Amino acid sequence: MARTKTDPGKRDRILTSAMKVFARKGFASARVSDVAREAGVADGTIYLYFASKDAILIAIIEEGMQRVIEGLVKGLKAIDDPKERLRFFVKYHLRTVEDDPDLGEVLLVELRFSDKFLTEYKPGAMLEKYLEHLVAIISEGQRRGVFKREIPTGIALGAVFGALDEISLHRVLARRRRSEPSFNIDAVAESLSSMLISGLSA
Repeated sequence: MARTKTDPGKRDRILTSAMKVFARKGFASARVSDVAREAGVADGTIYLYFASKDAILIAIIEEGMQRVIEGLVKGLKAIDDPKERLRFFVKYHLRTVEDDPDLGEVLLVELRFSDKFLTEYKPGAMLEKYLEHLVAIISEGQRRGVFKREIPTGIALGAVFGALDEISLHRVLARRRRSEPSFNIDAVAESLSSMLISGLSA
């Protein structure tokens, strides 16, 4: 039996459309037919590329996070100072949420509150890969004596990422309510990074 040919461009269009639909309607309420309509394809076409709605969400998480990680790594390559690397991480994280709102919505809201999905699929691997770079920044700063060695790396990691996650979620939820942003994301990134660097600095 001949294998059905698929179009990478159409697959990407389906994923982009799915992110918009999931962000607008919520993953639980969205239907495959909604994604097909947004992508401008027949319902059956979706199943040439993805076995289910859950499979679409998994692809969004894995491929979206992979792009984010690649961009992070590229930016960090040009920076040696641990303080400036941390500043870049903070700004990159918040700017990514601002510039890719549909992906941010899916990762920060839909995935977070989907207990069934989190039970059946463990998305932590991609988040762990992302956080490994933050751990490396903190650890290298401590090794060089730039950051306080008495602060456990795990505590520093939780403080940095916890602050980023809280600000990102607030921004996404404000966008969902269609309310005007209560802050400038670049100004917040600068203030937060300066505060965290000051607190960690030896």
